Amino acid sequence: MKSLIESPSITTRPAPPNNENARLVRECLDGDPNAWAELVHKYKNLIFSVPIKYGLTRDEAADIFQDVCVKLLSDLKNVRDPQALPKWIIQVTSHNCFHYKIKRNRFVSSDAEDQNTPEPEVQADTVEQIARTEEEQMVREVLGELSPRCNQLIQMLFFEEPSRSYRDIASDLGIAVGSIGMMRQRCIDRLRKRFEEVGIA
Repeated sequence: MKSLIESPSITTRPAPPNNENARLVRECLDGDPNAWAELVHKYKNLIFSVPIKYGLTRDEAADIFQDVCVKLLSDLKNVRDPQALPKWIIQVTSHNCFHYKIKRNRFVSSDAEDQNTPEPEVQADTVEQIARTEEEQMVREVLGELSPRCNQLIQMLFFEEPSRSYRDIASDLGIAVGSIGMMRQRCIDRLRKRFEEVGIA
């Protein structure tokens, strides 16, 4: 398994340039429980998304989540590049999912598990899945960079199901219905610019 100290073996897009991870790692190492809670909250969707993509149940995903958090806490002191955290989290979570499925389906005997078996080769479809999951995390981070009002509008327009009318959205935001179109365009322009900067098509 790759360490936080090493570079990942897959080609990934550059992460959005910010110092939030560096701050969180530093404060976690200083023993701040609020920073740890913030770090887990930031990446909980990323961690949960990987086992779901592997076809595991939500209960199994919760087990994987706990294991990854324990691993993250134990390895945090070795972090050299906090910006590499998403890549590391995806790889560790994928590794855990792989072995979880093997144990669940009894593909490997208990005797074989006790042996020092080599790491499984990463298949092309797994690499593609990891890259796709990382890009989804980058999208979440870029959305998080928007102003609270823009973020709320984007969530209402594109992520809520069932879709809502402009009138309902305007009422919740406390703005005129006629303002939504212009505000929507400004927010999308900001998103498009940031997506281009981080290499998301």
